[in-house]
Amino acid sequence: MTPGAPRHFDANPYHWARESLRVVAKALTRLWGRNVMLYTGGVSFFALLAAFPTLALVIGVYSLLLTPEQAIAQADKLAMLLPDSAGDLFQAELLRLSHAPIRIVSTQSGIAGLISLYAAHRGFKALIAGLSFIHDEKQPRGFLGFNILAFVVLVVAIGLVGAVSSVFLALRILGSTLDLTPMRGVQWFYSEWTWTSLGVSLGMTLVYRFAMSTDPVDWRASIAGGVSAAFLTLAASWASAIYAKQFAQFGATYGSIAAVVVLLVWLSWSVNAVFFGGALATEIELALAHKDGRAMGFRTQGPGTSFPL
Repeated sequence: MTPGAPRHFDANPYHWARESLRVVAKALTRLWGRNVMLYTGGVSFFALLAAFPTLALVIGVYSLLLTPEQAIAQADKLAMLLPDSAGDLFQAELLRLSHAPIRIVSTQSGIAGLISLYAAHRGFKALIAGLSFIHDEKQPRGFLGFNILAFVVLVVAIGLVGAVSSVFLALRILGSTLDLTPMRGVQWFYSEWTWTSLGVSLGMTLVYRFAMSTDPVDWRASIAGGVSAAFLTLAASWASAIYAKQFAQFGATYGSIAAVVVLLVWLSWSVNAVFFGGALATEIELALAHKDGRAMGFRTQGPGTSFPL
């Protein structure tokens, strides 16, 4: 197709279904045909390393703004998004922190902040490196630029989580204080799952758009990848809970650390969902470029590129 020529829109639903299945199949091949599991393990490890210090940090901040009962009630919402065993582990830690003296919690929060910052930065570096590897980036960023990018993504992610959480809590407070009856029966509007999916969709769309490649990825591809990553991440939470409860007897094998193993399984499945979103965004961008008759600036085949972690 010559650039600038009028496009012909194909309204045949079978054509779109066939093309969608082809793109999804190529995204799965792109994801599974490489050593992406190495990056999955790195992201999962650093996410686990940052999880509990972050929890102590959140409780410390909440303790300064809310009563202990309100703090644990708000932080307890996070456990609803985790599999049962991992959620129990988080709830036990929440209970311990909520009964600790405020001075001890504040001190723990300061130390936890440093640990969380280090682990989260390393985790985002592994995430961006894995996405660039999936995207077949030909011009990787240098050591300094790569570390700065990971730190910027970390700061934006913290800001996004804070903004979405603030809006969610503000709507709940306004709804209960002002007795807003029009939204009383709309359960999904006040659901943690709804706001989590919106936050993940927006966050991953921005990551795929600006961080996966040195050249910005097409908005249509980034949005499709972000929505897919959000849906699959929430599906991973549900599936890992079913898997841990019905099929895998982690307690009989791992004993007292079974909850940590369940948490690692959930993290690895969620990270794979994020990487699939990147692979899908890459394949959609390639398909759009092929349709528009443009050449892409990255390879569609090859072993990928190494990145400094």
